[in-house]
Amino acid sequence: MIKIIVDTLGGDNSPYADIDGALSALNAIGDAHITLVGNEEEITAYLNGKEYDKERLAVLDGKDVIGCNDKPTVAIREKKESSLYKSFELLKNGEDYNALVSTGSTGAILAGAVLKIGRIRGIKRPAFCPILPTMTGGIVSICDSGANVDCDATNLEQFAMMGNLFLQTAYNKENPKIALLNVGTEEEKGDLLRKEVFPLLKNNPELNFVGNMEARDLLSGDYDLIVCDGFSGNVLLKATEGACISLLTQLKGVFKKNLKTKLGALVIKKDLYKLKDYMDYNNYGGAVLLGTAKTIVKGHGSSKALSVFHCIKQAYNMEKNGIRDKISERVAPITNGEN
Repeated sequence: MIKIIVDTLGGDNSPYADIDGALSALNAIGDAHITLVGNEEEITAYLNGKEYDKERLAVLDGKDVIGCNDKPTVAIREKKESSLYKSFELLKNGEDYNALVSTGSTGAILAGAVLKIGRIRGIKRPAFCPILPTMTGGIVSICDSGANVDCDATNLEQFAMMGNLFLQTAYNKENPKIALLNVGTEEEKGDLLRKEVFPLLKNNPELNFVGNMEARDLLSGDYDLIVCDGFSGNVLLKATEGACISLLTQLKGVFKKNLKTKLGALVIKKDLYKLKDYMDYNNYGGAVLLGTAKTIVKGHGSSKALSVFHCIKQAYNMEKNGIRDKISERVAPITNGEN
C-alpha cells in the first residue's frame, strides 16, 4: 500500500479540488491510501454521502493556512496548526507514509522539504521538475524550475541525472534527449556556469546529452529534459505558460469577432476543445521535487480536481517505481561523498 498525504489548504480551489482529486485517485488506484490534512469538520462534511473506500482514506485536522505572503521558513517552523506543517510532520514521523501532495505555497513546501524531510544523502540540492506538453504530442520536463536560484556545475549535473531517471522510470522514456538551457545552441555560448556544465553533461555516460537549447524551442518536441538553474527555469516555465494563455485568449477573441468567424469556430469546435485540453496544465499534474528523502509533488496554485488527481498519480508512480532509491544509487555518488 502506497500511503500519500494530501494537503487540502493553500490552493486557489482548496479544499474541494484537493478532496475531489483525492477521491478520484482512490477510485483509480487500488493500492493507494490517502490522508487528507486540513479543516477536519469541513472535510468530513464534504465527504458525507460520497462513495469511497473508507478503509483507504483518513483525515487529519490542521485548520491554519500558510499563505504566499507568509515567510516560508518562519511559517513552516511556527505555524504548527497549519495543514502544511502537520502534513510534513506526518510525512517525517510516519515511517509508512511515502509521499506528500500540496497546491500551497511553493516557498513553504520547499522549506518544509529541506528542514523536515531532508535530502537523499549525496544530493546537494533538490530540484522541481514539472511536465509540459510539446507540439509533437509528447512531453518535456524542466529541471530545475524554481527551487534553486543560485547553482554550481555539480547541481546542474545532478539535476540532469535525476530528471533523466524520473523520465525513464515514471514516463517510460528509454533514452531521454537532454539539453542545457542557454542563449544559443553553439557549445561555446553562455556564461561561466553554462560553459562549465556543458562538458560535464557531454561526457556523462548516463546521459543522452544533445547540446544547448534556446528558450523558444522548449515545446518543439526536439527535447525531453531541459537542465537549468532554478531562476532561469522558473522564468522559462512562467513565460511559456503566459505566452500559451495569451495565445489562446487572442484566438478566442478572433473567433468571436463577427458572424463569419463564429461560424468558422463552430466548424472546428471539437478541434479547438482538443487544443485547449492539450495545453491545460491540469492534465499533467504538478512539479515533483527530486532529491528529497521522501516524495513531494507541488501542484499548481490554481489546480482543479483533475490536476490534484494527476499530482497524486505522479507521487504514486514515483514510489511504485522506486525513483528515490535509483537516485540514491546512481546520482548521489557523483558528489564524491559530499553532503
